[in-house]
Amino acid sequence: MMGMKRRMALLAAFCASVAFAPAAAGAQAAQECPRGQLDVRFCDRDGDMVADTPTDPRQWVDPRTLVFAYTPVEDPAVYRRVWAEFIDHLARVTGRQVQFFPVQSNAAQIEAMRAGRLHVAGFNTGSNPLAVNCAGFVPFAMMASREDGAYGYEMEIIVRADSPIQRVEDLRGRNVAFSAQTSNSGYKYPSWLLAEKFNLREGQDFRASFSGRHDNSIIGVANRDYDAAPIANSVLNRMIERNVVRREQFRTIYTSERFPTTGYGYAHNLHPDLQAKVREAFFSFNWEGTALLAEFGNARPPQNTFIPITYKEHWSVIRDVDRASGVSYTCR
Repeated sequence: MMGMKRRMALLAAFCASVAFAPAAAGAQAAQECPRGQLDVRFCDRDGDMVADTPTDPRQWVDPRTLVFAYTPVEDPAVYRRVWAEFIDHLARVTGRQVQFFPVQSNAAQIEAMRAGRLHVAGFNTGSNPLAVNCAGFVPFAMMASREDGAYGYEMEIIVRADSPIQRVEDLRGRNVAFSAQTSNSGYKYPSWLLAEKFNLREGQDFRASFSGRHDNSIIGVANRDYDAAPIANSVLNRMIERNVVRREQFRTIYTSERFPTTGYGYAHNLHPDLQAKVREAFFSFNWEGTALLAEFGNARPPQNTFIPITYKEHWSVIRDVDRASGVSYTCR
């Protein structure tokens, strides 16, 4: 697991150090306050594990244009269209212009929020802890089923349907494609699982590749570029619905417990009135007939509404995985 520890530590340092310089002038000054694992720029006086809104109104930001970014799991061009109606709704509710920011990596997304260039975002499951602790991200919503409130996805390790690989142990000596180091289902959980439960260690018992995104991993398995890949099955299901790949191309050799999906929220230092408007926009959005419903409504469980969540409660399982893997959220 040392390879994973080094990667996560380097990533946390990269996100923090690269973005800190341009953010420093307007950042909340370091002060003596409870903060838990949060970066020294933030406080957590109420113990909810996310950064408090600054007590000094001079540190609030109230931009004319809100910048919104969706997690870079798949093709950003596709998701600019998918989010178009929601972005129009967010603009109406907040009274601001809203710009879609097509981020190319989790690190770039975290850096943008830490530097003050990103105001509202959906961070993927695995990068939420880094975004919360290093960038002051405050998640408050998640997609779920309107019918029963069910949410989440499973990590599946997939192979081609005609692959000789029948079980996890058969990955020994194979080329396994991870997505990105900050991804829960694309790297953090499966690398821990392979090492601790199956005694398969990256670089020693199998070759590791990094595709950058879940869709790249899925297409790579389909095209025989990789022998196997751990992926979020919600991504695979959406790609099947769009006819990008066919279900019969793949076979699953492992399915995990259910994890929370993308967390949506805002930068901690948004003006409190604007924070309230952003929350209102998420929970008042009418999904009927929208591209968002067409894209996420066929998930299992269906994702056709936003429900309120807290980082402290809903991300506890992810923090447990990180803790077991030796991942630190320390920023510098």
